[in-house]
Amino acid sequence: MEGKARNALLFSLFAVLLSISAAFSDPYQSQTKTLVVRSLPHPSTLSWPEAEAEAVSGESDPESDTTLSVQLHHIDFLSFNKTPEQLFNLRLQRDVARVKSLTSLVATVASLNQSEARRSAGLSFSSSVISGLKQGSGEYFTRLGVGTPPRYVYMVLDTGSDVVWLQCAPCRKCYTQADPIFDPTKSRSYAGIPCGAPLCRRLDSRGCNKKKVCQYQVSYGDGSFTFGDFSTETLTFRRTKVPAVALGCGHDNEGLFVGAAGLLGLGRGKLSFPTQTGIRFNRKFSYCLVDRSTSSKPSSVVFGNSAVSRTARFTPLLKNPKLDTFYYVELLGISVGGAPVRGISPSLFRLDPAGNGGVIIDSGTSVTRLTRRAYIAMRDAFRVRASHLKRASEFSLFDTCFDLSGKTEVKVPTVVLHFRGADMSLPATNYLIPVDNSGTFCFAFAGTMSGLSIIGNIQQQGFRVVYDLAGTRIGFAPRGCA
Repeated sequence: MEGKARNALLFSLFAVLLSISAAFSDPYQSQTKTLVVRSLPHPSTLSWPEAEAEAVSGESDPESDTTLSVQLHHIDFLSFNKTPEQLFNLRLQRDVARVKSLTSLVATVASLNQSEARRSAGLSFSSSVISGLKQGSGEYFTRLGVGTPPRYVYMVLDTGSDVVWLQCAPCRKCYTQADPIFDPTKSRSYAGIPCGAPLCRRLDSRGCNKKKVCQYQVSYGDGSFTFGDFSTETLTFRRTKVPAVALGCGHDNEGLFVGAAGLLGLGRGKLSFPTQTGIRFNRKFSYCLVDRSTSSKPSSVVFGNSAVSRTARFTPLLKNPKLDTFYYVELLGISVGGAPVRGISPSLFRLDPAGNGGVIIDSGTSVTRLTRRAYIAMRDAFRVRASHLKRASEFSLFDTCFDLSGKTEVKVPTVVLHFRGADMSLPATNYLIPVDNSGTFCFAFAGTMSGLSIIGNIQQQGFRVVYDLAGTRIGFAPRGCA
């Protein structure tokens, strides 16, 4: 018996030594992921399962529905006659402009107290968010009906904006959109909001026309804006009608979107769509953004209790005392290749009482931006772990690129974002992305001199990102697009 026990013990020790040896002989075990080398995606033909005819003919649309689900498509689908390389470069241009405006807005708001902000506004208009993109302040859009009967248009969805608005006839100035301009006189459910109404007072500053109808204006950092009547209208998603949504009916819209009719604000502020419909959809929504280089299926957004995935890991929502639009979370650290990155501490991402710093989750920013010190530490750790890959020249805002031409797949270091209560282990395609069709891939993060860090939509791909405003938390469910 002693001999058998001794042999069993020796066998166990041998198995342990073998596993340790295997781990050291394969430096990629548990520290790497496999990246399949693909080209830039081509926009495919749009397909909307919620046929407009079906939605119009539905007379039994229940206003008591507590769940709403619609498709999302990337804004590239509305950019015609452009190559994948041109579309990617346009996306980076939009991204740089958006990040500049978001960080500028946060810095400006943080430097003013509420009374100073109101005094500086004077008699001018402003909404609760400024984004500053000439071609739109969001990257994803859906198709929905506006008015009664519903007129179907493309609307950008954006977690970095609050006010819902669209272009309206008569137009003093309107940009080009894919569908006819919405005419409020042809809708039975359209109603202007009186100047003294509570909804009008929710605007940061407001105006009033001669007919005593509330006026709105959303201003953008590049000097463009949308201006018009603040009103209520019915929105139709598939066969679900949502009545009395407060929105801007823009008669003067300069330098804004190309293709889409307007914007559905999904921010945290008091005039956003999730806040307005909080009673009906229990202040919950989620989306899953597909990786367009690996899947032809559309992305999706869900409102209501069904938006909360059972597999999601949650992190608490933080509140910026100076700005209620953005979704702030607590980022504690980052791991690369299975090890915490030295030099990255929670203090680099802290949101202070004045509203400086912090980390936001944003659907309209593509590339994640980290404060400079954190980014450099993370980038250097990744370069060391990826030293087996052939380096390539810098590309646009990316300073760490690789030549993967001639390869079908490669091993790359893992990247994990550690939020309070929730780790976000990124798929390889979420941080090493193609920038051309010649095999050049770049590390899809960038640094910023601002204290504000932004988790962008490339890093969110494939996760169902759950916004549970009722529970003041955000969740991440991997493989959530199924």
